[in-house]
Amino acid sequence: MSAEPIRYFHRTKQVVETEQVYGGDWLRWTYGTGLGRFALNALVKRAVVSRYYGWKMSQRSSAHRVLPFIVDYGLDVDEFAKKPYAFKSFNEFFYRALRPGARPIAAGDHVAVLPADGRHLAFQNVDAAEGFYAKGQRFDLKSFLGSEELGREFAGGSLLISRLCPVDYHRFHFPVAGTPGEPRLINGFLYSVSPVALRQNLAYLWENKRMVTLVESPVFGKVAVCEIGATMVGTIRQIYVPGRAVPKGEEKGLFKFGGSCVVTIFQPGRIKLDADLVQHSAGGLEVYARMGESLGVAG
Repeated sequence: MSAEPIRYFHRTKQVVETEQVYGGDWLRWTYGTGLGRFALNALVKRAVVSRYYGWKMSQRSSAHRVLPFIVDYGLDVDEFAKKPYAFKSFNEFFYRALRPGARPIAAGDHVAVLPADGRHLAFQNVDAAEGFYAKGQRFDLKSFLGSEELGREFAGGSLLISRLCPVDYHRFHFPVAGTPGEPRLINGFLYSVSPVALRQNLAYLWENKRMVTLVESPVFGKVAVCEIGATMVGTIRQIYVPGRAVPKGEEKGLFKFGGSCVVTIFQPGRIKLDADLVQHSAGGLEVYARMGESLGVAG
């Protein structure tokens, strides 16, 4: 069973930090032992477990978990749109809104922004990206998008994986201005998307339940913005209006309880990803940064 710590580069602090993993011992047992993998295949990856836990976290009795969680993980309550004691359940706290201005949006029509708070991996050419979680594992674009045609359209394009932990702000936003289409649901399992799990099998990213939205951007072309469900994340809720033009940084939707992931894919030649994201990702190190910060400039 691997006990290798999860490290990331903090973009603002400019230091490498070690992640405080929520449920880390459980994750390592589930994905790193024979008995754990049996439980995984029998129960954990299936929606019923996550639905039950989501229901539990939506009960009024779960509200007592909010203040200890804030203290344990050092969350900044000044960012919250509501006071900590105003949340009626843990789930309501989990997908909380932030006050206006808490996430400044990087300026410039030719600048794309990060779609979510989290730990980010960025690759200028998805086809050349290999081994970023484990040696010999490559991102399967066609399987992930659930379409041979889209797989061809985005082949050789640029990829951003934004991994959200339970401690993060759990709403996701549009990385570019444009007109989004209808979200397309691809049903699947609910494996964890923590590096603890992905080091065992990168395919969890395209075996999990996910939603794919194509955004037509006048500057960046066609952009695929995709949300991935994971263990204890039974709900991906979209709140945007398909067909209505949006500015970059506008809220797109939210995840209910659990850690999860947003994947953003650009067609080849449409963006030059920021150098710090690319350089750290090439070394297998995620970069912690917040929604609205720069992702790259139009190519």
